[in-house]
Amino acid sequence: MPYRIFFRRIRRTQRVRRKPSGRKEYLLHRESARVLVMERLTHFVAEYTKLDPILGQSMKYNRVSIRNQRGRWGSCSSKKNLNFNYRILTLSPELRDYIIVHELCHLKELHHGESFWKLVERVIPNGQALNVQARRMKLG
Repeated sequence: MPYRIFFRRIRRTQRVRRKPSGRKEYLLHRESARVLVMERLTHFVAEYTKLDPILGQSMKYNRVSIRNQRGRWGSCSSKKNLNFNYRILTLSPELRDYIIVHELCHLKELHHGESFWKLVERVIPNGQALNVQARRMKLG
């Protein structure tokens, strides 16, 4: 029993605490991120529609949320909701576009299989290299 108590104390002290300004920063930049993401989503849906009108129709999303996430640049739910980290504003335009296209492609393919990467690379030819770069970026 004493071992468990000791273990719990260690875990509490090792938690990473957010800066007090984190919430303020998020609220300050959330709408700018939303405008950017919505503009680029519209652009890329149009690009996929030019390539294949049926493909463009399958890339309809329900809701777009801008969040203050610690571990992800973006995500897509099975309900076709797209979520993006507000820190996407801090990335290079090439990396931003990749993240947006990546999540947009999950509307059609909810996995990271070969067909998913072919879909990404129709618009972003160096998608897998950008994926590696995005994974190396720190979020906070």
